[in-house]
Amino acid sequence: MSRRVFRSRAPLALALGAALAAPQALTAPVSAAGQYSVTALKFTVQAGGRRCAVDADLYRPAGVDSSHRAPAVLATNGFGGSKSDGTTDAIGKALASRGYVSLIYSGLGFGRSGCLISLDDPGIDGTAASRLIDFLGGKRAADDGTRADFVTLDGAGDPRVGMIGGSYGGAIQLATAAVDHRVDALIPLVTWNDLAYALDPNNAGGTVPGAFKWQWTNGFYLLGEGQTLTQPNLDPSRINSLTCLHFVTRACATIRTLNSGSYRPGPTAAMLAYAHSVSPASYLNRVQAPTLLIQGQADSLFNLNEATATYRTLKAQGTPAAMIWQSWGHSGGMVDGELNLAQGNLDTSYVGRRILSWFDHYLRGQHTGTGPAFAYYRDWITDPAHAYATADHLPALSRRLYLSGDGKLVDNSRKVALGSRTYANQPTPTSHSETSLAALGGLPDPAPFDTEGTYLAWTSEPLTRATDVVGAPKATLRVDSPQAAKAQNSDNAADRLVLFAKLYDVAPDGTKTLVHRLVAPVRVPDVTKSFTVSLPGIVHRYQKGHRLQFVIAASDDAYFGNRGIKAVTVAGAPGNAGVLELPELGG
Repeated sequence: MSRRVFRSRAPLALALGAALAAPQALTAPVSAAGQYSVTALKFTVQAGGRRCAVDADLYRPAGVDSSHRAPAVLATNGFGGSKSDGTTDAIGKALASRGYVSLIYSGLGFGRSGCLISLDDPGIDGTAASRLIDFLGGKRAADDGTRADFVTLDGAGDPRVGMIGGSYGGAIQLATAAVDHRVDALIPLVTWNDLAYALDPNNAGGTVPGAFKWQWTNGFYLLGEGQTLTQPNLDPSRINSLTCLHFVTRACATIRTLNSGSYRPGPTAAMLAYAHSVSPASYLNRVQAPTLLIQGQADSLFNLNEATATYRTLKAQGTPAAMIWQSWGHSGGMVDGELNLAQGNLDTSYVGRRILSWFDHYLRGQHTGTGPAFAYYRDWITDPAHAYATADHLPALSRRLYLSGDGKLVDNSRKVALGSRTYANQPTPTSHSETSLAALGGLPDPAPFDTEGTYLAWTSEPLTRATDVVGAPKATLRVDSPQAAKAQNSDNAADRLVLFAKLYDVAPDGTKTLVHRLVAPVRVPDVTKSFTVSLPGIVHRYQKGHRLQFVIAASDDAYFGNRGIKAVTVAGAPGNAGVLELPELGG
């Protein structure tokens, strides 16, 4: 066991000092210097049929003891990280300096923690986290005998505890709360609702698999399998087999099915069943803890639709929930004034203050507000202090535009012209939205483009006023593809038509912007029928004089696409045209 005493490198201003005060018997006073100690601990747990050690650091605020207890926060790393990476340990420092007991640990299979990587499986990762909650509640000791007799209790063995973390460290919170109702508050950042959608999205819904997001998925897969090189560790509990080194077997089988490019019934059903089982979508009905969802607008891995789905489910079942759409996500987007977990700027950022209020309310029992139900960052506002707008509900689809046969996007169905146009895919991808891992590595990425003859576009007249779109646009389409129709009854869903829908902002000089490089992959469920596409959520202002452009493309180089060449024709006629619906503010 090691023990260190710290002063916060950049002490967090006690702007909410009065609101943080709590009864002396429950919460220790927070020193102005934000002092705390850090103790390295190990916990041996049973997880997934294996016995392994969890590596953790306990951040204990000065003055917290059995007579002056404090609530606790549990947090773990994003995929590929550990308790010691710049973001995860910063969470411990920031919250300990605010008077919270913080237990920060390396997730299973990462850092110095044992066991296999199981994608935040509730029965494995959630159960392991529950054992750490046992420690915070005084029900068990760390391997060296250390006990926590200084955490606020709601009952015997029931600590007052919240969870926070991003991405992989976000989903683990929902997984833990599903198996352990002692958790009192959750703050998941930039995480998923359904891995089947995140890794193999079909924005037309249904049970037909989508278009494999091969760049993101294989990047993380290689990062996981490469733990031997990035985090040398001879712990045998971390080794599965030579063909599936560090992941659980079903995770490796899922990756192999996706990379095969084939969607035969048996492997596909197994893949979807596993992806669903480790996704909040399958167990949110068991989550009772109040949840503040924070999702990034610049995120092609886990887009805003993921948090929206989780939020709507929680609200519908009566679980207290709020949602914030911040600027940054896995695809970049960090701007001055926004929450920066590595810097711990909780007091000086809008999202940071919302985090503190959430924990103050649900962990300290402060009678302070938790903020509005919905908030979103606006990148067209230059003053960080006023960049967020708030609402008590998500904006509704309020504006309808029609896909005219002559390539225009018109605001009245009577303006639709009779006509049709055709495109076809080529053997290799001809459209580019992003290089998925470029943002993580700080690498340059070519601007989005589409190759002539491999896409169709519908463009509006110049806007007569600024138009703010907040939410997920929706398109209803009907296409004709003889080649795809012949494959409609194939037992391999990979033979069905794939297309990519997206929405551009076209400036007066012709410059095109694909907002946050987001696209909506679609594997058309039935090419003989109309279908609906839910595009990724955005927050974007189309300035006066700009034009909206809706595009469907035959391919995208960040995804697997069509098998074989498939020509696609889209027709439009008065009373029979595709429709684009926008969640326009004031529409």
